[in-house]
Amino acid sequence: MATKVKISKTARLLKFLQAGNNITAGQAVRRFGIKSLSSTATRLRNQGYAVYCNDRKINGETKKAYRIGNPTKAVVAAGYRAIRADKRFERELNNAQRSYY
Repeated sequence: MATKVKISKTARLLKFLQAGNNITAGQAVRRFGIKSLSSTATRLRNQGYAVYCNDRKINGETKKAYRIGNPTKAVVAAGYRAIRADKRFERELNNAQRSYY
């Protein structure tokens, strides 16, 4: 008997987004059972995926729709600047702690 592999909700959402689809919170609940789309999107961002959230008009209502995209050069550069700034802060903190003791 073949075993059935269960794919996580996040993995199913990622595959859906990578196929070029957008999704709203309501659609995520109905389609994947994801109750907090924003936290799932944050989890994907932390894994390195460029997940964007844009306002979309659906039946006259503005809703947030998530999609996967390609980051611009400016976004990539900002990420590298943030990493360098974090490393500088860590070094300064370590130096300050050493001089304190």
